[in-house]
Amino acid sequence: MKRFLALALTLAMALSLAACGGDSGASSDGDSSGDSANSGENVVRIGVFEPATGDNGPGGKQEMLGMQYANKETPTVDIGGTTYNVELVYADNGSDPAKAPTAAAELVSKDVSLVLGTYGSSCAMAGGPVFDEAGLAAVGVTCTNPQITAGNDYYFRICFLDNFQAQVLVNFAKEKFSAQKAYCLGELGNEYDQGLISFFEQNFDGEVIKDSFPTNTSDFSTYLNKAKNEGVDVIFCPVSISYSTQIVKLAASMGLDIPLLGSDTLDSNMVLEAAQGSNVQLYVSTFYQEGGSPKFDDGIKAWLNEDSTAMTNNGGNDTIAAVTAMGYDAYYVALEALKAAGSTDPAAVKAALPGVTYTGVSGSIAFDDQGDAIRDTAYIKTADTANNVWKLETVQTVE
Repeated sequence: MKRFLALALTLAMALSLAACGGDSGASSDGDSSGDSANSGENVVRIGVFEPATGDNGPGGKQEMLGMQYANKETPTVDIGGTTYNVELVYADNGSDPAKAPTAAAELVSKDVSLVLGTYGSSCAMAGGPVFDEAGLAAVGVTCTNPQITAGNDYYFRICFLDNFQAQVLVNFAKEKFSAQKAYCLGELGNEYDQGLISFFEQNFDGEVIKDSFPTNTSDFSTYLNKAKNEGVDVIFCPVSISYSTQIVKLAASMGLDIPLLGSDTLDSNMVLEAAQGSNVQLYVSTFYQEGGSPKFDDGIKAWLNEDSTAMTNNGGNDTIAAVTAMGYDAYYVALEALKAAGSTDPAAVKAALPGVTYTGVSGSIAFDDQGDAIRDTAYIKTADTANNVWKLETVQTVE
């Protein structure tokens, strides 16, 4: 039944594209018009399975920016002695696990050699089986839930995992704040939020108070007041950008003096701006800090300032999100896989991926037997609310 549904989705999407004259992946968030294919040049297509809309849309756009900048920087790749133009082909999964299989099927129908994404673990898990049925490899960029790669050979990833990230944040809470009592808040039914909270609770040896809010919640005063009344030492809220901006703004208006700990999703200039000018204590775990690669930093900032659409998709300023650096590295990992395969055939690329290694702006990248990245380090940033910048607090390592 799973195979039948995936094939049916693929066929339906292909027929839909043919009926409406769809191109090979044009998107408002990037250029992939198919002109190279029409001109007879050699083209290899990399699928971009990301949210451009929905709760994770801002993060998805920032992740795509890294891929788009890398594609602008390196638009060709030599595969088996032949030079190919690299075309990014987009499919918006809408930040919705219910829509993710259709977006995955769209990429399958567009003859891509491998897929990058997605921002949002729930969509990765929902869309992954479609890639499996098609024999197509996917490389997760910042989707951190361990279940994404568990028990399959089609999903890889270049980021650390949530169990590692939770341990990093627990260690930080203990070392920085001597925390003995924590309040954890996540979206009801969200596998990313709830998975991280579960790992945090498992590693935290003090008291943990947990709450889950319904989807589309817009008033978090009850939750923050509860945390305040309970006298907790830290608040852990590994939620989407749209929710975290609301929570941070409310904490600022309340004058809340309890440190807020966030996961990689909160590493966004939009969240940073929500804390601007306040006394909010905000700390996030993440994959990259500006200054890690000056050449990359200078190049992408120049591009953002030249391209108004890119600047808008980055939230209106040139602060570099860690997910953007990861998207950049993911693009080059994809090129390494194509070169190692010596072919654009998805099966050959999938077979080559486990042996790929690459040193990127976010560090050295290699895969373990599960397809997960071999990483042992995370960055902890804090919001400098007076200057509206992220500052490196510490580099945290877990064996």
